Amino acid sequence: MLGTASQVPTRHRNHNGYLLRWDGEGILFDPGEGTQRQMLRAGVAAHDLNRICVTHFHGDHSLGLAGVIQRINLDRVPHPVTAHYPASGQHFFERLRYATAYRESVQLTQVPVAEDGVLAETPSYRLEARRLSHPVESFGYRLVEPDGRRMLPEALRAHGIAGPDVGRLQRDGVLGGVSLDDVSELRRGQRFAFVMDTRLCDGVRGLADGCDLLVIESTFLDEDVRLAEDHGHLTAGQAATVAREAGVRHLVLTHFSQRYTDPSEFERQARAAGFTGELTVAEDLMRVPVPKRS
Repeated sequence: MLGTASQVPTRHRNHNGYLLRWDGEGILFDPGEGTQRQMLRAGVAAHDLNRICVTHFHGDHSLGLAGVIQRINLDRVPHPVTAHYPASGQHFFERLRYATAYRESVQLTQVPVAEDGVLAETPSYRLEARRLSHPVESFGYRLVEPDGRRMLPEALRAHGIAGPDVGRLQRDGVLGGVSLDDVSELRRGQRFAFVMDTRLCDGVRGLADGCDLLVIESTFLDEDVRLAEDHGHLTAGQAATVAREAGVRHLVLTHFSQRYTDPSEFERQARAAGFTGELTVAEDLMRVPVPKRS
């Protein structure tokens, strides 16, 4: 958690910024103003970044792009970096990318988002985007790990399969009349979603569905639901209700309005909405582990 404030940073909360570490890759979400310094405080190097995902082009979610991109080039990151952002904000991305003079030394691939769908597939995850509901075009992001197989030792022993034969069965799918299904079970891939500035909409629910870890904005408390609707945001209770209905295992609330001084009230309202899973009210520089596979 590099930053957890909403529009206005406070003495204790920086503008937005979130780094997800996923099987050796680093995905930076919504780098707001001050993200480069927060990375330093959190022990995150430019070399750790493989992707940058921007939900929308309000300043608290994107003003840090200029510094982060220049730092990637200054440090000569040895691998390509890919940037995703709403296609309608192409001119904003270009302005931030070239806000000042610097020497480009790193391949930065721009892959803008224009509609719901799959943005990238790697051996470790599929990256998807869903449209959200905000005064400016906004997209949320979701990572889905491929499903795998969990070998069942008792079933292997019952069929007399051991040693190198296990690898052959995994590779070929069948060995001596024994199929992989006979000696293994499905291991569901992990799911992560990142949902920022939005009203309740189908995109929020689709992103959250079945997530192991959901990082979601809860800018307002429930008594200010009218303000949330007017400005295109969620309340703590709304975010928690989505998580409960979607079967989320670990809910992380963030993006708090500066009008509130007691973070525990967000947790109280989330619990009142019936969410019983693991719950974190985010703080700057906090580290939140992705839950272990079920």
